[in-house]
Amino acid sequence: MNSSATELLNFLELEFKGADNFHGTGAGGESSTRIFGGHVIAQSLMAACMTVPQDRPCHSLHAYFLRPGNTSLPVEYEVERSRDGRGFSNRRVIAVQNGKQILNMTASFHLPREGWSHQHPMPDVPGPEGIKERAQLRAESAHLINEDRRADFLLDRPIEIRETAPRHFIAPEPTDDHANMWFRMKAAKGSDPRIQQCILAYASDLNLLEASLRPHGLTWFQERVATASLDHAIWFHAPVQFENWHLYSVDSPWAGDERSFNRGAIYSQDGELVASVTQEALLRKI
Repeated sequence: MNSSATELLNFLELEFKGADNFHGTGAGGESSTRIFGGHVIAQSLMAACMTVPQDRPCHSLHAYFLRPGNTSLPVEYEVERSRDGRGFSNRRVIAVQNGKQILNMTASFHLPREGWSHQHPMPDVPGPEGIKERAQLRAESAHLINEDRRADFLLDRPIEIRETAPRHFIAPEPTDDHANMWFRMKAAKGSDPRIQQCILAYASDLNLLEASLRPHGLTWFQERVATASLDHAIWFHAPVQFENWHLYSVDSPWAGDERSFNRGAIYSQDGELVASVTQEALLRKI
C-alpha cells in the first residue's frame, strides 16, 4: 500500500466531536497548498454516513464549494439530520475551516429495493493493461514544469490513473472534449461499502474539469487559465469495489461566461454503470 493511499484511508476516519459534529484533517491528497475538492466531498460524505444506518447507502449528493480550503488547518463537519423516512434518509453537511464555511452538501440515502433497470453501455476503449500510469508520464515530463510547481506535479497520489489518450502536459493540441481514463485504488480492498463510496467520491473530482480544457488546448500547468470547482454532484447506481479498475468517461458539453459544465460516467471493468457525476467549474482567462 503506498503512503498516499494509507493517508486517504486515514483521513476518512473522522473524529466524533459530539452532537453530529466531526473533525477531519485538511492535509493530504492532490495538493500541498489548497485542499482538493474531492477530499472535502469524501469527508463530508463520511460525516453524513456516520449518522445514517449502514443498510442505507448514499444514492446521491450535491455539493457547493464556497471557499478554498487550507491544507494546514483542520476541517470541522456539522451534520443536520434533515429527514429519516421509511425508505430514504437526507442529511445536510456544512464543512467549516477557520470559522468559515468552505463547502455545503446535501446527501440522500436509500434502502435498496428491486426495480426495473437499464443503462447506457460502457464506451468501447482500450483496457487498462499496457497503458502507462499517469505517475510515470508525469515523472517523464517533470522537466517541463516550472520549478515552483514541480513538487505538486510529482506528489505521490492515492489513485492510480491510466488515460486511454493522454495529452501533452504543457502544450496540447485542441481536441474533442471527450476523454476516458481507468482508475482504482488497490488499498480500498476490504473496505466497507461506505468507505468505498467515499473513495469513489474523492476520485470523481479527478480529470472531470479537464474535459472543458481540451477543446481550447489548455492545461492546469499553463499560466493563462484559472480553474476551480463550483459545485459537484454524484449519483451512485451500484455498489463500488474500487480496488478494481473502473472507467471514468468524461465530457464537457458547454463552456461560457467564465464557467464550464462537465459530466462523467463511471463504469466497473465489466461494464456496469456504478455512478454518474456532474460539475460546474470556473474557467477564467488570466
